[in-house]
Amino acid sequence: MHDLLPQRIVCLTEEATEWLYLLGQEARIVGISGYTVRPRRAREEKPKVSAFLSAKIDKILALKPDCVFGFSDLQADIAALLIKAGVQVTIFNQRSVDEIFSMLYQVAAMVGETEQGLQRLAAMRAELDAIAHKAAGFKRRPKVFFEEWDEPHISGIRWVSELMGIAGGDDVFPELAVQAMGRDRIIADSQTIIDRAPDIIIGSWCGKKFRPEKVAARPGWQDVPAVRNGQVFEIKSADILQPGPAALTDGVAQLHRIISHWEAQYA
Repeated sequence: MHDLLPQRIVCLTEEATEWLYLLGQEARIVGISGYTVRPRRAREEKPKVSAFLSAKIDKILALKPDCVFGFSDLQADIAALLIKAGVQVTIFNQRSVDEIFSMLYQVAAMVGETEQGLQRLAAMRAELDAIAHKAAGFKRRPKVFFEEWDEPHISGIRWVSELMGIAGGDDVFPELAVQAMGRDRIIADSQTIIDRAPDIIIGSWCGKKFRPEKVAARPGWQDVPAVRNGQVFEIKSADILQPGPAALTDGVAQLHRIISHWEAQYA
């Protein structure tokens, strides 16, 4: 049966690569995204064949993949070119925590690792439950602004908002979190953010270094509780903005650590 499973997989985004390595199935991977940093060894071992919005189609075809994994409608053009060239492509569009679990389950099943996949997912779910249980004991939940981009301001995507909730904080822009596209989460007027008075600001500028001092220097932001109390932090985008194992483990752990420290000091 194992020869019926995909033998040559190209991963257009990092989360599928990280998951296949965790499952011990990295030998199946023949190409990865140039943005991959998890696991670190993938960068040394695998050819880089794509960015996020573009890919080296000829290079991918030369690898003779029997399966390509990608993420989101933003990769639809890459997918279309590969499909026209006769390649099997699976584009996942996970935006919530439950959808991330579903995507990981499906990838595990496609490489014949259903049982191991379920065990690993159960362990991740148990860890999320344990964090939520600790957060349930907080005297007060901080208001959190998660900034995915700075110019213009873009607030956090749905899985980030949900993980903030699990970690013990309340997203100050919950109505934007449900919007799948970044352009629909733009906050045109920074006064809107000031008015919501976040207790904590977390920046993850999609691959660009976060600059807390730039946030603190914004006109009118000096009276924002997060700025006043020095509660401005970075979580690297590889840890929180990849809708895969990273966000469900390291990402939520960092959120919980930041929120727990705030709760101990200010609640």
